[in-house]
Amino acid sequence: MWGDRVLEFAATASNAFLLAFPSLFSIINPIGGAFIFDGVLSGVGHAGRKTIAARIGLYALLIMFGALWVGAYVLNFFGVSLDALRIAGGLVVAASGWNLLSAGDQRTERKGAERAAPGDAGDPLQMAFFPLTLPLTTGPGTIAVAITLGAVHPHYGLGLLAFFIGVSLAATANAALIWIAYRYADRVTALIGETARHVVVRLSAFLLMCIGVQILVSAVGDLVGKWSGR
Repeated sequence: MWGDRVLEFAATASNAFLLAFPSLFSIINPIGGAFIFDGVLSGVGHAGRKTIAARIGLYALLIMFGALWVGAYVLNFFGVSLDALRIAGGLVVAASGWNLLSAGDQRTERKGAERAAPGDAGDPLQMAFFPLTLPLTTGPGTIAVAITLGAVHPHYGLGLLAFFIGVSLAATANAALIWIAYRYADRVTALIGETARHVVVRLSAFLLMCIGVQILVSAVGDLVGKWSGR
């Protein structure tokens, strides 16, 4: 009997991880974000980048944890439905991808550099959270996806614990990938060259826009289905 419960617990945690990890990874896109990170911190040395990358990974993890664990309850408190969140999140993600795609990565890097004043580059505590974590790494789209994932949890018992263990591991894995990608962003950029970097940034922006449109289409489709049923 205990063996069956352990297997059920492990299966629930694994399914939650497999659901949450690719969903968060696709919206965060640490590889594409690393190139933007490299452009914003073009005047900062490798040691400073390592410190800032570690801070961004930690802040991103805390944001994802907060959205996964308590985001749905905050929505209920303010009377915001999950469908409204998905529609708003899809619009935000699609608009962000379109802005990156149409403006180009050079303009994005220049805009980020203007937000992060040169005098702040030596203070990771001031620079790492804004703008590098929020909104450049884990922005409104990531928060919306994390809240949506957290809202579909089991309501009680070991299934609830297993679910949150699975999604928490997925958030931790994504935060670790953010840290690794950002820490070595300058070396990867130097290795692949400037042209390849521009291509990756543009493709990342297009993928981000497609993800936003997919979130929006799915949310609207589910909402129309609910109204039709009524």
